[in-house]
Amino acid sequence: MPCTVFTIANQKGGVGKTTTAINLAAALAEQKIPTLVVDLDPQANATSALGIEKQEGKSLYGPLRGEGTALEMVTPTAWPNLSVIPSEVDLAAIEIELAQQENYLLKLRAVLDPIRNSGNYRAIILDCPPALGMLSMNSLAAADHLLIALQCEYMALEGLGQILKVVDRLKTAGVNPALDIGGVVMTMFDSRTNLSKQVVDEVKQHLSDKIFSTVIPRTVRLSEAPSFGKPIFAYDNASPGAVAYRALGREVATRFNLKDKPAPTPVAAAPAAPSA
Repeated sequence: MPCTVFTIANQKGGVGKTTTAINLAAALAEQKIPTLVVDLDPQANATSALGIEKQEGKSLYGPLRGEGTALEMVTPTAWPNLSVIPSEVDLAAIEIELAQQENYLLKLRAVLDPIRNSGNYRAIILDCPPALGMLSMNSLAAADHLLIALQCEYMALEGLGQILKVVDRLKTAGVNPALDIGGVVMTMFDSRTNLSKQVVDEVKQHLSDKIFSTVIPRTVRLSEAPSFGKPIFAYDNASPGAVAYRALGREVATRFNLKDKPAPTPVAAAPAAPSA
């Protein structure tokens, strides 16, 4: 089965991007879909949220500079079918170093190709810094689909327009002509306010075929889980946040055909007609 690469990118911080990356990955892994999270944010929030300590030399900093391979950086988590390539503060330096290299937008794609072709994973989820710098642009160049985490606030709509323009430019320039807007995940939805509902309705008007049916609620438990180094399913499996991300995982698995299809049941041959 082929491997599908998703990037969760948004130049605006605090929109639930990393929360979505780790919990969507955990939801896919729960469905027995081998999944890899690649933490591209030097702050390493996805790394710590999956219970992995930051270690010098374990990020993609080396491979992006031509030292070592991405496969060597893969680290298993405590949860079956879920692995991570951690981040570390050194990754911040790559923003400057990449700009000085040839084909600087395609470095991440080249580094990830051996993992894509290894057959070890069905889904790779790239968690990006909250800025459209070199790492985020590389992630867009390497991905099959962009998943946009969009906070249910009007200011977030401005960021949506900006990242859609960036995608169009990358496709027009031939950097990644096949890049697709895989879907919009509405996050931090507050059912008590009209504002959240209005923002969802407005996004539906412009991207009705892209917005996921599942809306992620604003909950304290989702905010608490990363500090314990756990996805929401391991922290509070029955919480509204867990229910929502599990539903999102099913939507993503279905939309992108991530689950192996069972082999068809052999049809028994019809008995031969009795001879006259």
